[in-house]
Amino acid sequence: MATAKTGSFYLTETVQLAAASAANTRVQGEIDLGAYVNVPTGQAIAVESVDFVYQVFADYGGNVNGMLASNGCISAQVSDLNPGTALLRADDQSLVASGQLNIDQANNVGTHTSDLYPDNFGPAALSEAFMVVNDTMYLVAGNDNAAIGTGTVWVTARIRCRVVKLSSKDWMAIAIQSTASDN
Repeated sequence: MATAKTGSFYLTETVQLAAASAANTRVQGEIDLGAYVNVPTGQAIAVESVDFVYQVFADYGGNVNGMLASNGCISAQVSDLNPGTALLRADDQSLVASGQLNIDQANNVGTHTSDLYPDNFGPAALSEAFMVVNDTMYLVAGNDNAAIGTGTVWVTARIRCRVVKLSSKDWMAIAIQSTASDN
């Protein structure tokens, strides 16, 4: 299906949830793939894994007690079609990865869950990677059920990927699937 043109490398994007943002606030960031995706040559991105990192305050620490004002969750998703600032349902074909940080404020406990795939598509087997033929991926993050606490929260997606060459048939199949998902 795909032939690797590069070794694995990381792309990152960070979005910021401002201190005291109301519950259910959503923000979006863009990951530009224009330098990696090339339609005429069949070049695409193979996503191998996605990790979400949640940090708070100016020291970028991980104190969950300062992230939300009460019990709630911080959700994050990466997709290859623009969802605006909406979170996608799990059966959406454009959803690359999804995860949450559930916060129990009363007990100062945070539980990280990756709820899709589980965001690791295989060691190096390209057949298990998520192929992206669009020139942008999108990171959407937001706080659910509680306002952001006293510190700014940063949500980062660390995406391990590689550039691959697809056959014409494979490129078209992925492009059709991606376009159909947008309707």
